[in-house]
Amino acid sequence: MRDCDWALVVPLKPLRAAKSRLAGAVGDADRRALALAFAEDTVAAALRCPAVRDVVVVTSDPEATRALTALGAGVVPDRPDAGLNAALAHGAATLPGRAVAAMNADLPALRPAELGRVLALAAERPRAFLPDAAGVGTTLLAARAGVPLAPAFGGPSRARHRDSGAVELSPPGVASVRRDVDTVADLAVARTLGVGPRTAALLRELPYLSRALTPRPAERRPTAGRPDGRPAPAARTSGASGR
Repeated sequence: MRDCDWALVVPLKPLRAAKSRLAGAVGDADRRALALAFAEDTVAAALRCPAVRDVVVVTSDPEATRALTALGAGVVPDRPDAGLNAALAHGAATLPGRAVAAMNADLPALRPAELGRVLALAAERPRAFLPDAAGVGTTLLAARAGVPLAPAFGGPSRARHRDSGAVELSPPGVASVRRDVDTVADLAVARTLGVGPRTAALLRELPYLSRALTPRPAERRPTAGRPDGRPAPAARTSGASGR
């Protein structure tokens, strides 16, 4: 298979419903903006990967459609209430005869070179997947041309994809492809990896969230010797008197 033969299918909920697990930490407008920024950085990075020819986003959100088509992605309208795996299968069906990889839309730290390494390994197998950073879910599922994608995303999808016969990939140095973002803690880790420009710009506009992502300084340890932290008395040393 040539390096540029992969098509990526990226599902994206309507922004009003996306990233619901961030709702306790950010307001609705900021949550929607974050979901779109994550998707934009994910798609932009994927389009810069030499192994990727096309990115197709499955979404019914008009704002996301405008933003992602402006980046160069194709958009396939989502089927109302069909669910994540139905959306992925629908997107893959628009790419007959192509090698297809389904990938999450919430990988704001995605690096094109790391994605390329994952896809190069996936090309050696009929069907393969990459588990997420937590080791429970899946961030990417790939199938060579002519092989059904058969997505089983959601929840403990790592076990489902493995049980379905897909080969689990475990290459080193691909943390950005495994780091999806559902929670503030996930976003903090993604920021340490280096998020894309749209997510980074939005975080600068949301100082309250940036503060929440910044680790607190380690508490000062008490000085050894006394429970109250005061220095212990200096040890007495023997003098020349020979006592």
